[in-house]
Amino acid sequence: MIAAVPLMIVPLVLYNLAMAGLMGSGGLASLDTVVLSLSMLSGAQWTMSLGDLMIVVGLIMLFFEILKATRHNSGSLINHMMSLVVFVAFLIEFLLVSGAATQIFFILMTIAFVDVIGGFAVSIRSAGRDVSIGL
Repeated sequence: MIAAVPLMIVPLVLYNLAMAGLMGSGGLASLDTVVLSLSMLSGAQWTMSLGDLMIVVGLIMLFFEILKATRHNSGSLINHMMSLVVFVAFLIEFLLVSGAATQIFFILMTIAFVDVIGGFAVSIRSAGRDVSIGL
């Protein structure tokens, strides 16, 4: 049953923890906190902020969600429904909470939407292959 939990809840929780002040200074300023800084061979300085890291985490979770969508078990339908609930939570928070009206949150919400649509599309496509019509 734990496999039915959508992984896109991780970026949602991380974003809300950052807004609550548990990661850096709190609020929108915490998204700009530099997490990683590397000197490149070209001499340029590459930095990754906390917001950028959340997007990367969201993309990694999307990869695993698409892999989970290819399985056919009793929890897959529950997983799709829970993913839809997580997307609706993203959407409601985006529309109603001022701290969620950022590009980073919008990108995370878009990733959650791709998770919902992609999960249903993969499941429907693979379920269609399982149907055999005998003549």
